[in-house]
Amino acid sequence: MPRRLTTYFQLHRLPLLFALFSMVFYYSLAYHLERTDYVKLFTLFAALFFFYWKLIQFEKWNFRFLLVSGILFRLIFIPLEPHLSQDYFRFIWDGELIINLLNPYLEVPNTLIENRDLPIANAQELHQGMGSLSAKHYSSYPPLHQIVFALAALLGGKSILGSIVVLRSTIILADLGIFYFGRKLLKNLNRSPHLICWYFLNPLVIVELTGNLHFEGIMLFFLVWSLYLLSQNKWQLAAIVMACSISVKLVPLLFMPLFLTYFGLKKSLPFYLIIAGISILLFLPFYDPAFLTNYTETVGLWFSNFEFNAGFYNVTKRVAIAMDEKPWEFIKEYGKIVPYLTLITALLLTFLRNNKDLLTLMASMMWLLTMYYMISTTVHPWYIISVLLLGVFISVKFPVIWTGMIVLSYFAYSQVNNEENLLLLALEYAVVLGFMGYEIFVHPNKK
Repeated sequence: MPRRLTTYFQLHRLPLLFALFSMVFYYSLAYHLERTDYVKLFTLFAALFFFYWKLIQFEKWNFRFLLVSGILFRLIFIPLEPHLSQDYFRFIWDGELIINLLNPYLEVPNTLIENRDLPIANAQELHQGMGSLSAKHYSSYPPLHQIVFALAALLGGKSILGSIVVLRSTIILADLGIFYFGRKLLKNLNRSPHLICWYFLNPLVIVELTGNLHFEGIMLFFLVWSLYLLSQNKWQLAAIVMACSISVKLVPLLFMPLFLTYFGLKKSLPFYLIIAGISILLFLPFYDPAFLTNYTETVGLWFSNFEFNAGFYNVTKRVAIAMDEKPWEFIKEYGKIVPYLTLITALLLTFLRNNKDLLTLMASMMWLLTMYYMISTTVHPWYIISVLLLGVFISVKFPVIWTGMIVLSYFAYSQVNNEENLLLLALEYAVVLGFMGYEIFVHPNKK
């Protein structure tokens, strides 16, 4: 063995072992884990978070080592069919519809599957795999989301696994883009570039995005790219890229009021117009008189019909039940309030904070998103990855803690009816809120 290589192994012996053990545990999680085996799932996640923390602690200035490690961890999942999520069946279904010139926003799968001449490869398997809940609703995924679905169906060779590989490769490329633009943005903000590794090596990011094929990473790629362009005062290009982020996931719409004080009234108007124009252009190919009704109806379901890993909602629900409120009626009433509470929070952060500089603007984005998920009825683990990435730039650690604690919510996957354990959820939110309070009051600069 060359002397230089021997010296490298001696100097980096522990990080190399951590990376090797991480690869073994990711492999075990990907290929030897039953969805119902919560003890094994929790143990693997706990070990991966320990190695994640130690890798950054030991090698935070060794960008090449951390980049290669993050890529290798993701490549383990390449030929895997996800077993912690079934959403990918609907992704491929929508993609198949598009390449056959059928609009995914106009018919629900339950209706389409009755057509014997339906030109969709693996139609029965996809319909059965997506589950009854997805099969009875219209597609809720914005247009750029749909374009990636279509690309996966087109390049997948009429194979579900082939489409999965295309989807996964796109998500990995998006994460590499986040690493690239994230480092550049951190430098422009006079922050340490290594902070982006808190996102790039995070086990929740790797498992839920690369492993389970959720698209937060693609949405965040466009968001970080847009923020980087803003740091270079290229606000017109930033608006175009921001529209792309919204057209993957609607989450960045929450941030729109904040730009009013960042730009001022005169510049914010053209910024909004560019975003609106590009968004309309992207939706235009799917337009139909029934489209808007179907789409808003489906998106609205998330506010008033579903609940998972909720924080404040679970507390208020218990109070309501104690006062003889019916749970199914309460969630509908509560769901109507959430958008208004979120809008009020956005307006308060817009007019009561000085969002003139980009770092403060990003902090407001993070706190707004944190508030939104704290009061939401449905907080799937991959949702808070957006909070994690924004937290990277303002150097707060409570989102990192949350990505570790949210693993407690996976307990529901081990139950026959996905029944949640409220004690575990209480522990999750108590730890997160406790650490958040510590950072706010002990480090006031992170407010």
